[in-house]
Order: sequence, then structure tokens, then C-alpha cells
Amino acid sequence: MDLIPHPRHAAYVTDDGFTLRPGTVLDVGPGAERAGRWVRSVLGAATGLEFPAGEPGPDGAVRLAVDATVPGGPEAYRITVDPQWGVRVTGAGPAGVFWGAQTLRQLLGPEAFRRAPTAPDRRWRVPAGHLQDAPRFGWRGFMLDVARHFMPKDGVLRYVDLMAVHKLNVLHLHLTDDQGWRVEVGRYPRLTEVGAWRTRTKVGLGAPDVWDERPHGGYYTRDDLREIVAYAAERHITVVPEIDIPGHSQAAIAAYPELGNTDVVDTAALPVLTGWGVNPNVLAPTEHTLRFYENVLTEVLEIFPGTFVHIGGDECPTEQWRSSPAAMERVAELGLRDAGELQSRLIRHFDRWLAERGRRLIGWDEILEGGLAPGAAVASWRGYAGGIAAARAGHDVVMCPQSHVYLDWRQSEHPDEPAPIAHARTLEDVYRFEPVPDELTPREAARVIGTQANAWTEVMDSVRVVDYMVFPRLAAFAEVAWSALPPPAERDWPGFERRMSAHYARLDALGVEYRPPAGPRPWQRRPGVTGRPKAGPPPIV
Repeated sequence: MDLIPHPRHAAYVTDDGFTLRPGTVLDVGPGAERAGRWVRSVLGAATGLEFPAGEPGPDGAVRLAVDATVPGGPEAYRITVDPQWGVRVTGAGPAGVFWGAQTLRQLLGPEAFRRAPTAPDRRWRVPAGHLQDAPRFGWRGFMLDVARHFMPKDGVLRYVDLMAVHKLNVLHLHLTDDQGWRVEVGRYPRLTEVGAWRTRTKVGLGAPDVWDERPHGGYYTRDDLREIVAYAAERHITVVPEIDIPGHSQAAIAAYPELGNTDVVDTAALPVLTGWGVNPNVLAPTEHTLRFYENVLTEVLEIFPGTFVHIGGDECPTEQWRSSPAAMERVAELGLRDAGELQSRLIRHFDRWLAERGRRLIGWDEILEGGLAPGAAVASWRGYAGGIAAARAGHDVVMCPQSHVYLDWRQSEHPDEPAPIAHARTLEDVYRFEPVPDELTPREAARVIGTQANAWTEVMDSVRVVDYMVFPRLAAFAEVAWSALPPPAERDWPGFERRMSAHYARLDALGVEYRPPAGPRPWQRRPGVTGRPKAGPPPIV
């Protein structure tokens, strides 16, 4: 069986199967409505079948049902296929039915991943047998950086569909950074009028300086984001917004200069950043800044109904604060030891603010510095250490170490790689990634609520390049996040490669421009695209 992610249990006892016909009924039980709509719209389009509603007849049917006794939690499902009475997809909850429908699509073959039939007389056969499945983690995430390079709404919706194919259920949208502000805020229109646009863009991360002189920008209206959230929810995917503070904020400062450290920098002259890297221009630690971002987040909460809100908290240099009389006066006023504690004070403020509104803060592992409220969660990106510390301190953890699951890192040492950043992390490297460190006790390990792959887009200037860098590695990551795999050294890499040979045909049908297994595509290579140097490749564990 060539399913990705690999299911927990599957048995095919016959070469026979059930054939979908023009009159095959779709019987949708209570709680399975979203999966039913998806089958009719997506599988219906690919197969040309209408899947009429009705009672199952002598020709069999496709049945979708919720049954809380299916073991494995609310996202668990089972599929039973009988040549006579048809296909039954049963989920422990509505999400389980939907993930079962994704597996049914794979069982129908790669042509089921197209948007219209390619052969009117094609026989749509589901192999007979029994399958039972459930996810390992509740947070199976993909972070898409739309701040560095804007991805139009249709591209984001397409990635929601690609996540659903791979049973990923959290879309983390990195909406703000030094290089762009992508979310409309009614109270502060200059955030998008000014902050959403930069005059030019650095090509690559290293020397030499090569510039794309075209202006770049864009943003999502509030209705665009509501549409993305609703589209994702229909596919049982939660969207987590990220508003990055107090670093990575130059786009906001360019729009509203009073947010910056005006006593040490002429913030009125700061543009939206055109280059990359850690930036010294950070938010001023003032009450005005707190009120400003409270107002921003108030509007964000109205758009994104999910539990978690990501506030960044990473890579915040403190040099401006140490040089600022106003900031140092703030340090004394708050009774802090030094300027470095201003960030943890800000994080704790929004930790409490979100908790008072029934939400939970999540941030990059730097937010551990200074202490967190019990409800806050940590995304561990600088290796495993932050996640281990957070779990031991009683915080929920999402493991996303850059050395393993940063999909902007190059995929090989081939000289024609289009985005040669950092060290090579191959498809096999991602497949052997283990989110839960051995150092954790069982109780601490339970704090690892999931894992996430991150796609930073400094050198990904189009959906085409994002596809190339993200796939096929996201398929390997999805299996790590979903399946109950053995330890990394014992994983069946040859078996995964064999299953990927079938999965490439699905990606082809979906129009994904993945990196082929034979080597890189030549279309993106251009002079000046160089990656930042690293001290040395971290070990793969």
C-alpha cells in the first residue's frame, strides 16, 4: 500500500474491490457533513460522479459516519471496503471522517487528485479491505512566511488544500516582519498603506549585494483572512496568526514611527526593510506600544477564532534599549535588572492579556526568558533545548528545530539548488526527524503537543519556488507528525521511498512543482543567490 502518511493498521484480503458508479449514493451521517461536502466537491470534480444523497441501494454506497467508539481520539478513523455494499468511512469525530476521506482519495489513485476527469470511461475502484488509523500528535503544523514574500490569497488557499492532502491540521501564518505587514487593521490603516510595501528586495541572504529593484508588497483584507480561516476550518485545519513583537517590527515602525525608539533613532526616516537578517530596530518599551498592539490583537482575535495566537518574541536585539534614556528610565520604573528584561515583561503582559480573553500565547523559544504563565506554549526552533526546558517547566511545546524541519534549508549540496541556504537537509533527513527528545520523562514528553515544519521565504519569491523547497519534504514531515513511527534509525526509509514513487504522481496531478528525486530543476538558479554561512551542520537525531 502506497499511502502517505502511513496508516497504523491496514489489511487487504482480496484483489477485488468496490467500483464507484454514476449512481453511487453518498450517505452522510450526523457530524460528517463537512467531509460529505468535500467528497462531493473535490472527488466529484475529479471523477465526474455526482454522489447523490439517499439510502444505500443494492449497488452499494459510500457511507460517512461518526462513531465515538473508534479508538485513537477525535481524529481517528477506520475504512472498510466491501465489493458488494461499498465503502464505509467512520471517524471518532468529524475530523476523523475528513481524514478518512483523504485516505479514500489516495486509494482511488492519482487521477483522483485532478480537478476534472481526464478519461470519461475511467473505472474508479477502491480496493477491498480494512484500515484503521489515528494521528500521533494533535498539532501537525506548517508555518508559511507571507511577510518576507507575500503570497496572494489563492496561493494560501491552495496550501490549505495541500495540507489537507497530508493530514496536517495547523496553518501558522507569519503575517508581520521587518519586510512587510500583511494583515489589514482597521484602526491603523498605515500598517498596510505603508507597512505592506517595500521599494526593493535583496536577492539571497549573503554577499554579493544583488537587488531586485521592483517594489514588492501586498496584504490580506480582513475578509480575505476570514475566508482563509473558514476555508481551512471546513478542512479541519486551524489557522494560527503570528504578529511578531518586539523584534522583527520595522514595517510597523515605518508606518507608525512613534512605535520605535525615537530618542536614539530617527524612526520617521525608517523604511520597510529591504534586506534580511536580525534587525536592531525594535519596538519601544512604552505604554503606547502596549496599547497599540492590544488594539491590533483585538482585531486579530475577531478574525482568528482559534485558541492560540503567536507573538513571535525571537531575535530581539537590546542595543537600542540600552542606548535609550527613555527605555532605561522604563527599566528603573519597572524595577527591572537591565534592558534585557524589557522583552520578557512585554511577553508576560500579552500572555496575561490573551489569557483574560480565553486565548493562549505561543511564541518562539526565546519567550522562556523571564518566565511564562502556565497556559503559554513554546515553539522550539533553536534546536531541542528550548523545548526540553519548556516541557520540564510545565509548558506545552511544538517542536520545530531549524536543523531538521526548516524547509528553506537547501535540499542537497548540488550546485544548482535554487535556494542554497544553510546546510543540506534531504528528504531522508526529514523522514528521520524525531520530535520528542529521549531526555524527557514520559510525563514531560506528553507536553510535546506536536511538531511543525517552517517555510521562511526570504529567497522564495513565488509559489513556484515555495513548492520546490517545501515538497517533497513536507510529505516526509507529515508522516513523522501523523504516523506512529519507530525510532529514527529503525525507520523504513526504502519503504518510504517506494511509497513516494506513487505519491509523486499525486503531486503531479495537483500541479506541485516539487524537487524531483533525480536532482534539482534548473529554472530558478540565478547569479547572486547565496545562503548565510553556518558554523557547522548540527547533528541529525
